[in-house]
Amino acid sequence: QVQLVESGGGLVQPGGSLRLSCATSGSNFRIFTIAWYRRAPGKQRESVAVITRVGTTNYADSVKGRFTISRDNARNTGYLQMNSLKPEDTAVYYCNADVSRIGAPGSVNYWGQGTQVTVSS
Repeated sequence: QVQLVESGGGLVQPGGSLRLSCATSGSNFRIFTIAWYRRAPGKQRESVAVITRVGTTNYADSVKGRFTISRDNARNTGYLQMNSLKPEDTAVYYCNADVSRIGAPGSVNYWGQGTQVTVSS
């Protein structure tokens, strides 16, 4: 069983920065796509950024130029660097990953438990 654990959330002033991490537990697996989603109060969950195993990235228009997604394949860890944060970035941020057991076909999609990001003065 693979578990995703987010960390790095917190309270930050507008214009500030945070770096979220998505760590994995378990062994003998490989992570393919890693994605970050967020859900703001009263809103639906939305995709923020995604990165493939080879490093191809895609971002929501609302975060382009401010957020950077990255990964460390050796550590099976994903990151989301968030700069120039705005109050509208306030949300619970979730890590999502497609995981395959080494030597087994197919993949399974996993979610983390979420980490709160609050942007406020």
